[in-house]
Amino acid sequence: MILQALMRYYQRLIAQKAEGVAPYGYSPEKISYEILLAPDGSAVQVNDIRDTSGKKPQPKLLNVPQAEKRTMGIKPNALWDKTSYVLGVSNTSNRADKEHEAFRLLHESMLADEEDPGLQALLAFLRSWTPDQFEMRGFPADMVDANVVFRLDGELAFLHERPAAQALRARLSDGDDESRSAATMCLVSGETLPPARLHPSIKGVWGAQTAGAAIVSFNLDAFTSYGKNQGANAPVSEAAAFAYTTALNYLLRKSEHNRQRLQIGDTSVVFWAEADNDDKAAEAEDLFGNFLNRPPDDASEAEKVRLVLDHVAKGRPLEELDPRLDPATRIYVLGLAPNASRLSVRFWQADTLLEFARRIAAHAADLRLEPRPWRSEPSVYRLVLATVPHRGGTKPKADDAINNIIGEMTRAILSGAPYPRSLLTNTIMRLRADGDISGLRVALCKGVLARERRLGIRTSNEEIPVSLDKQSTQPGYLLGRLFAAQEYVQRCALGGQVNATIRDRYYGAASATPASIFPVLLRNTQNHMSKLRKEKKGLAVMLEKDIQEIVGELPTQFPRALKIEDQGRFAIGYYHQAQTYFTSRDDGVDETPDESVDN
Repeated sequence: MILQALMRYYQRLIAQKAEGVAPYGYSPEKISYEILLAPDGSAVQVNDIRDTSGKKPQPKLLNVPQAEKRTMGIKPNALWDKTSYVLGVSNTSNRADKEHEAFRLLHESMLADEEDPGLQALLAFLRSWTPDQFEMRGFPADMVDANVVFRLDGELAFLHERPAAQALRARLSDGDDESRSAATMCLVSGETLPPARLHPSIKGVWGAQTAGAAIVSFNLDAFTSYGKNQGANAPVSEAAAFAYTTALNYLLRKSEHNRQRLQIGDTSVVFWAEADNDDKAAEAEDLFGNFLNRPPDDASEAEKVRLVLDHVAKGRPLEELDPRLDPATRIYVLGLAPNASRLSVRFWQADTLLEFARRIAAHAADLRLEPRPWRSEPSVYRLVLATVPHRGGTKPKADDAINNIIGEMTRAILSGAPYPRSLLTNTIMRLRADGDISGLRVALCKGVLARERRLGIRTSNEEIPVSLDKQSTQPGYLLGRLFAAQEYVQRCALGGQVNATIRDRYYGAASATPASIFPVLLRNTQNHMSKLRKEKKGLAVMLEKDIQEIVGELPTQFPRALKIEDQGRFAIGYYHQAQTYFTSRDDGVDETPDESVDN
């Protein structure tokens, strides 16, 4: 399913002539120099074809015959390569002579029977070239170890672009007689073709090897079966392997204009759309990108996302907002994580744009908390970052986040499944450890509990309240409200003399073992109330009424311990009650910014 969807996306990219996407048998490579050849094979001129518009010259990206997958061996490329292969000259390779000889022998066997003037000129050049000619002919020093292509003097097309060269490449891509005899059904296309022994490398996954990694790979006998070797264990044709890896490398490209890739923890996430036409697909990709990674500085885009989610939540058609938004557009989301020389699929989700919009709207509803603890909807990364320790008052760092929770959280949002239970546990642990009861943390507690109840995993008959619920009789929620009221009484009674409130000292114990703490807190509260009655009688009456209402709904005895779910309700109750004591809505806003984890 994954490879088939990527292959279809590759076909769409080819039809669009997307930059950096090469046809089968070719690959986009960084080329710096061209050598102009005379028909007799002599080098007429060397040209620097790098882009010099910036501060530093940059190689030009050209579609050339597909690069060989090199590890330790010597494998020359056809019709182009770096100077150690093409000219036998290098500052980094200690085997340039052997590499050049391999390049020459490859082209001797490839071009011996070719009659094309350009290809014959290349063959003549290689037969007469010796590495010592590099300095003798004054070739530029910057050319060493750069990639080089050839062109026949007086013509515009490179040698590898000539019809004869393209026909030669097509014949080579078909394989030899031995590979054709091993043809079997391709798992991707369903056609009977020779399987790819090795698949092209996938580059751009954060944390993976810089040379690239593989999704499909068999390099040890323990991985093989029925005597089959390497790629024959999962037969994918050369064309299909080329297509899916090319599409994936395009999606993973690092570019400021690439909005189809984002980094969530250690997971590199890519997505694409499949629709009746390119406009619908592009609009769906833009909208889905904003769903996952809402631009913090673009108020209009953020408002558009909110409008779409509200629209979907009310059951209204997407087409009412924009005719280009086709609810039937297919969206594919793939999360990849590094695993030594391979890649592991962290998650894979495929569904319609409408279904994804519904799930993301449900996610927003599950997290909804009043008063709102944020001005812009939090990303997955920002949510999970709220569960890591705040060391010495400093902001938490990306490295502190637990990557597997980030991946599981993203999967839960996209699939509509329950959030990972460890998310609630980690949040409660952090609340008890540092007493930082931020809106983000409370929203996480509320989100986990609300989603579980909505999906039928009930831990209480009561709904999880969005805003202050004075009708709730749930003990955990009531105790959280009571704790917030007691803290406010303390603040009002002591004013600026408070170095540490009861939240700083007792939150962990109060939320986990109420019976051991609340009797003491109630006695202290009465002492603070006595002072308030003398100094601020009206405030004392209001607070005493709040406390009496809450205590009146509690059981006759405080619970000895609260389950983890009830500790989550404790945090929600605390947040709701504490917010009622602030006149400004913004006092509770958590504006922790998203931090990029791209590397």
